[in-house]
Amino acid sequence: MNPHAKLISTMSLILGTSITISSNHWILAWAGLEINTLAIIPFISKSHHPRAIEAAIKYFLTQSTASALILFSSMTNAWSTGQWDITQLNHPTSCLMLTMAIAIKLGLVPFHFWFPEVLQGSSLTTALLLSTLMKLPPMTLLLLTSQSLNPTLLTLLAISSALVGGWMGLNQTQTRKILAFSSISHLGWMIMIIAYNPKLTTLTFILYTTMTTAVFLSLAQIKVLKLSTMLISWTKTPMLNATVMLTLLSLAGLPPLTGFMPKWLIIQELTKQEMTPAATIITMLSLLSLFFYLRLAYHSTITLPPNSSNHMKLWRTNKTLNTPTAILTVLSTALLPLSPLIITML
Repeated sequence: MNPHAKLISTMSLILGTSITISSNHWILAWAGLEINTLAIIPFISKSHHPRAIEAAIKYFLTQSTASALILFSSMTNAWSTGQWDITQLNHPTSCLMLTMAIAIKLGLVPFHFWFPEVLQGSSLTTALLLSTLMKLPPMTLLLLTSQSLNPTLLTLLAISSALVGGWMGLNQTQTRKILAFSSISHLGWMIMIIAYNPKLTTLTFILYTTMTTAVFLSLAQIKVLKLSTMLISWTKTPMLNATVMLTLLSLAGLPPLTGFMPKWLIIQELTKQEMTPAATIITMLSLLSLFFYLRLAYHSTITLPPNSSNHMKLWRTNKTLNTPTAILTVLSTALLPLSPLIITML
């Protein structure tokens, strides 16, 4: 990719995200989302492979549809209330349309079909951007309008996302698709609590971003795109594979690790809101995603490649964890003891 084009696209990404998360007016927020959409497309299609071009077209069509819906809902709200302020979303039809538009942008069920395909057609670095940075502007809009949205609809979207994200990830062999369904499942947890405790949604998003970034950077360093490659990557970087296993278990939400904290706090908040059935359902559905995280962890460190493997063993080199990956891995696994401090900040 041309360095100048890469620089312009990167700066546009930062600019679009900054405009959306700092704006108070619907038109500015929409403009930031459009800049983001146009800036990420060169990153998706940079390999010039047919699958990458297909992913870029799918991404453009879905995001432009969602942007048009956001513009339409804000105009409908301004027509009926005379307000362009993002926090003044009071018209019921506008609330419904905005919820659908944000669901398309985030890849929530039933608007999730584009997300795994786009991630599969992108490189690991671009997939990281799509799973973390590109979720920030729509999530900010959802946080700003959370008091106006229908809690029943959000709960339905959340439970559906947790179900489909866990169920569809069970049979996948491509790491990018597995992490795409992982993202859908985690978004379900965030949407479940957003109407009752937006700060908790923000905390969950920050921790999800930290853990997902650590996993993607580690997989990019050992060049793992599918499970069969992960089986033999232990010969190249055994230490990195061990940290990947811990980060994956943290993403699964197992208790000694950081990922347990947001799930524990969300279940606690749902119980306080007398939503015990919803808390029980989403907790049971998290067992589905736990299975494929354990499968990834099993492939990364616990098994040795079988003798009949068609892959050649890789030479072990002196590669070490780079500093960002090391810091993110520590944050992804060791923040649970700070839970009391974090709870007091919420």
